Amino acid sequence: MIDVATVGVRAVVILSGGLDSTTCMAVADEKREEIYAVTFAYEQRHFREIEAAKKVAHYYRSFHHIIDLGKVFGASALTSSHLKPETEQQRSTIPLTYVPARNILFLSYALSFAEKVEASKIYIGVNALDNPGYPDCRPEFIDAFQHMIQVGTKSGTEGRGVQIEAPLINWTKAEIIAKAVELEAPLHLTHTCYNGTSPACGICDSCRLRREGFEELGLTDPILYRR
Repeated sequence: MIDVATVGVRAVVILSGGLDSTTCMAVADEKREEIYAVTFAYEQRHFREIEAAKKVAHYYRSFHHIIDLGKVFGASALTSSHLKPETEQQRSTIPLTYVPARNILFLSYALSFAEKVEASKIYIGVNALDNPGYPDCRPEFIDAFQHMIQVGTKSGTEGRGVQIEAPLINWTKAEIIAKAVELEAPLHLTHTCYNGTSPACGICDSCRLRREGFEELGLTDPILYRR
């Protein structure tokens, strides 16, 4: 049973277990918000991120809810063994790691949950610079979803709609890492690799961006890589 009688700002954080969503957890924690972490299982190849999310949620002593979406999503290199994540050099337009309508569903589930627990915010770690080909990681998408909340929910029509927080949307990977380090986020618990290997593959776009961010800052990444 979730107690909604306590006082304070409640925030739902969409927690994948990766670097970006963990940084969002750290941002919410810095503000002393009461965190409700939500993680989605969708038969992703990088299923290890779910275990990482459990560890991050435990680190912050937050409520943690895992929602199993099953096979709801269409073909993607993150959900199909027949497709492999490309490197930046191979990609032309929208990458194969794009999961159709993923953030639309994630935010919809998180929104319903936020209204249930009377949270006033939803944090999502989308970033428009990492993968500019992802249509659901752009500021335009977040603005559109925010408008939908205002006109399509009870709280929104009453003038107290849930606020979407996307603090990392225009940050470079180095800026995200710097903020995470500043806030002492548990980056050693995170999982980033698209290929889902442990240690991380070190060559997929997700690994590459993470490694380059740490290198730009002159810092050592606390996780291991195969190469």
